[in-house]
Amino acid sequence: MYRCLLWGFAFGMMALLLCCGDRQNTDRLIPVEDFFVKPEKSNFRLSPDGKRIAYLGVDDHCRNIFVLDLHDKSKSKQLTYQSDMNVQYFFWVSDSAIVYSNSHTPNDSLRVFGIAVNDEQSKPLLAVKKAKLRWLQPQKLYGNYLLAAINDRDSTIFDIYKIFLDGSKPQLVTRNPGNILNWFPSPDGKVRLAVTSDSVQESMLYRPDENVAFKQVATTDYQTLIQPLGFVKGETKIIYALSNHGRDKLALVEYNIERGEEERLIYSNAEVDLEPVGYSDNLQEMVFSQYTADKTEKQFFNKAFRDNFEKLSSQFKGQSIEIVDTDSSLQNWIVKISTDVNAGAIYYFNVKKQQADLLVDMNQKLVNATLSPKQAIRYQSRDGLTIHGFLTYPETGKRKDLPVVVLVHDGPNRRESVDFDAEVQFLANRGYLVFQLNYRGSIGYGRKFWAAGFKEWGGKIQSDIIDGVTTLIHQGIVDKKRVAIMGTGFGGYSALHAATYNSSFYRCALAMSGYTNLFTYFKEIPPYQQQYVRLFYNIIGNPSKEYEMFKAISPVFHADRVKIPVLFAQGGSDRYSSLTDANQFVQKLKNNKVPVKYIYREEEGRRFKSEENIINYYQEVEAFLKMYL
Repeated sequence: MYRCLLWGFAFGMMALLLCCGDRQNTDRLIPVEDFFVKPEKSNFRLSPDGKRIAYLGVDDHCRNIFVLDLHDKSKSKQLTYQSDMNVQYFFWVSDSAIVYSNSHTPNDSLRVFGIAVNDEQSKPLLAVKKAKLRWLQPQKLYGNYLLAAINDRDSTIFDIYKIFLDGSKPQLVTRNPGNILNWFPSPDGKVRLAVTSDSVQESMLYRPDENVAFKQVATTDYQTLIQPLGFVKGETKIIYALSNHGRDKLALVEYNIERGEEERLIYSNAEVDLEPVGYSDNLQEMVFSQYTADKTEKQFFNKAFRDNFEKLSSQFKGQSIEIVDTDSSLQNWIVKISTDVNAGAIYYFNVKKQQADLLVDMNQKLVNATLSPKQAIRYQSRDGLTIHGFLTYPETGKRKDLPVVVLVHDGPNRRESVDFDAEVQFLANRGYLVFQLNYRGSIGYGRKFWAAGFKEWGGKIQSDIIDGVTTLIHQGIVDKKRVAIMGTGFGGYSALHAATYNSSFYRCALAMSGYTNLFTYFKEIPPYQQQYVRLFYNIIGNPSKEYEMFKAISPVFHADRVKIPVLFAQGGSDRYSSLTDANQFVQKLKNNKVPVKYIYREEEGRRFKSEENIINYYQEVEAFLKMYL
């Protein structure tokens, strides 16, 4: 009898402990919606004199401009009162004037306004029109006008105009002969530098004055990049640029645009490309260079700026600091402070006071959450390339035989980094190991690595993904029977490709706006991006000349090969992924009795923007993975 009582007591305690364990595990689950909170304020920008900060906030369900007065808080105010459309962007053009654009969507008609901060008077700078506008960089006022490129004459070509702050009719500066892709004004507002492209060959054009014709001074192929950053102080012929001419990695150089020659190498990194940041338009000098290997690093050229950055860093040890904006004197900064386990916050940093004041948390819901750090890894592809990636382990403490979600980045002309990623943290919080990789063709690792991905969308890029998972399986980290693949855009395409050709390797696939038909991808390229078509022919392939390859790597033609469950999310306004093709692919799966969850949102594009749709999507992801992984 006593033995029975003891056994009963033991089983009762075990049940209680198991129950508590389950409850604790449940308590660790962060609500889906908490991961994808959008900050209440965004797009912080300092006035040139550093006395005010403008930002976008929400009023009456629309994004509007607000101004924070740093010297007299009582003068802070809301500047615009849009009630039926959002302010899409804005920028300061003087200490007391802002230019902004509003529309229902980024693809709506062009609307551009100027507004005086003091009296709040707004006036249109352009008549409302169906056109695209690209502001010439820097977005700077030259006397009473700004410079912009507009394609209203021909949807495929952008001409240069002066846009006057008083609302006068725009004045044509230079008519585009048809092949100029970018224009670069010197500090006096004269457009002396232009770059032409047929997307296979680029040429640099120079003219000493706007009254004379451009002259071609240099020509490069599509794998060679000379990227202007800004003019050297006091010069109209010498610029700072990133260049991989004669080298594999993008390096910082001084470049003579009159002769089309590199003057001198300033700085380079042997492992990765430099990034196009760090030039000060106001000082007309390179303040720093930046590069990202496993984490982002800076090389400073301005001693005062370096000293102030180090003082700021001492207040946020171990955290990443991104320079969002500065005033003209570099004495006032807007910075983003974050880590891989913290969505971060935006701060105003006063250099003189050495004081950082919080402006907004990027995600207040996750401020005190326990999240999972990213671990940088490297492995060898089957043909000997070094592939960089990241692992994010779940908080379970397990390091062996884990279910994994292979999260493939969009692109390939992008890359993964150690930065905070809400999607990664959501998946890790649900108990999955998250594997991200910079497959061949990803940017940042030099042109050889980039070019290694050409015409390999359905080939070696997919092998890189499998090689990474296989490495983790051999190391005992991943359970080979529980491998899911997931992504958006190209990542979604990779997931669908995996479901089509590697159903025995993966357990399930999840695709957001995944390309099902690469023939359609080319048909949907808009007119103002037609100059990139020949480049896409080199990177992806030519659908006319390489018809069989395109058919072979387009999942819609091979849906009968899919044997694993698929979650497919599609936006009705996604111009790169045809709704007809998506529906056809899904229907074929249903006809073949393949488990498929299809999420269609007519109002969405390539990525879901509505908070309700985002939350619903990840709720479906959670349920799908729980069922199949």
